Amino acid sequence: MTASTFAGLILGLYLLYATIVSYRKLWHFPGPVWARFTNLPRVRWLQTGRSHEIHMELHDKYGSFVRLGPNMISISDPDALPAVYPSKLGVKKGNFYRALMPFVGKGEPLPLVFNTRDETFHRVLRKPIAPLYTMSNVLTYENTVGRVLDLLVAQLDTRFAEHQRVFDLGSWLQLFAFESMASMTFSKRYGFLEKGRDDTGLLYAIRTFLKKASPITQIPWADFLWNKNPIVARLMATTAQPIMDVVMTRIHQRQQEVENDGMEGQPETSKDFLFQFKEARERYADTVGPGAVTAWTFSNVIAGSDTTAVAMRTLWYNLLTRPSSMASLQSGLSCQKDVDGLSRSHPPWSVIVNLPYLDACVKEALRLHPPFCLPFERIVPSTGMTVCGRYLPPGTTVGMNPWVINRNKEVFGEDADMWRPERWLSDDHSHAIMEKTMLSFGAGRRMCLGKNIAIFGMKKLTATLLVKYHIRIQQPERFMTENYFFFHQAGLMAEIEKRA
Repeated sequence: MTASTFAGLILGLYLLYATIVSYRKLWHFPGPVWARFTNLPRVRWLQTGRSHEIHMELHDKYGSFVRLGPNMISISDPDALPAVYPSKLGVKKGNFYRALMPFVGKGEPLPLVFNTRDETFHRVLRKPIAPLYTMSNVLTYENTVGRVLDLLVAQLDTRFAEHQRVFDLGSWLQLFAFESMASMTFSKRYGFLEKGRDDTGLLYAIRTFLKKASPITQIPWADFLWNKNPIVARLMATTAQPIMDVVMTRIHQRQQEVENDGMEGQPETSKDFLFQFKEARERYADTVGPGAVTAWTFSNVIAGSDTTAVAMRTLWYNLLTRPSSMASLQSGLSCQKDVDGLSRSHPPWSVIVNLPYLDACVKEALRLHPPFCLPFERIVPSTGMTVCGRYLPPGTTVGMNPWVINRNKEVFGEDADMWRPERWLSDDHSHAIMEKTMLSFGAGRRMCLGKNIAIFGMKKLTATLLVKYHIRIQQPERFMTENYFFFHQAGLMAEIEKRA
């Protein structure tokens, strides 16, 4: 017997042993037959682009606890949220998140606040910047975002409103989201809005990175072999490299500006995220390494923009296909127009933050199509866990899918699959339960930092477009969605006309 044959035999026996152990410890949880022995069904479901729907169908068939893989349990009962996603340490993120770490061909994969699995390191990385994502700090960028809105309006006027041209509104919503985040992060835009497209390749690179990484999240052992292998990286660029190039270019440009002119010559940059990241790194230099600024900036570029764009497209598709919602929202804005300054170029936050129906539409969009639509995976600690009366052995991977949780009919009503913002205008008790249940930005101590940025951007953009334009959907059959963990939509075609 050759050495390679012997090694293959040992590996095969080990995998067989691991499969048997996993099968036995979770044998009493229902699920598809093949999912008991291999994670390949999970990979296949994801590759269809509709894994969120498949997970919903599985829970409808098997119940609140479904076995999606040899060691993976998906839970659909909202009562499990505090146990699976506690506010305290103890339930770590799973290897799912390693596949989402960017790797640029040398060293270790770059841990981000979102994807690091080390709970102690997460606390170290998150603490210095958490105050920057509070709504009070986000609101300091209102004028910055306002200038991006002014540019968007100017482009829409010239390109489409004056000539009644049909265009892809969804693409322009995404360009706005990226330009806004660039302005907040770097005090410089990418230049997407002037051109009406992305010539840098950044948007394509982000989508490619996420689309290629997502299948590996279902078989994390393959991450090193396929996505983060230093040998392979020498032969071809990694999927995260174009994104990292943008991040490092902007960081180096800032360094040169400071060296040439000092911060006195850069009044705007003294307020942006990059400047505050550098300040945070200096304040916490004894605990935070030099790579933290890169990690924080990378997160803003890759996640802070696309999540907002997903929610914006969902919101506008539903407004445009449901005239009653559009009329209700327009009516609420019209009542405030002359009194509170909504006739300005872009409505001030101080006014729109208090509009109940706008708030309801934003929440309904985030509920109906959350930006992330795979279970947020966690590892059961060494003590084991009892969740909703069911015991989960140590080492079990457990997770809850935002798509499934956000459509729970006991919490959100029998019409949970439908767009109905009015559900958020019910009594305070029901509203609080729904808000506590919604998993769009995660839950517990690992809740997404960018939540306030997304809500702020959605409300500012929506109010501005409604005040400025009559918008009508065109060719609604072209609108499509697909899910590769990161939800994606395309083909939101519309026609706009300036309001008198």
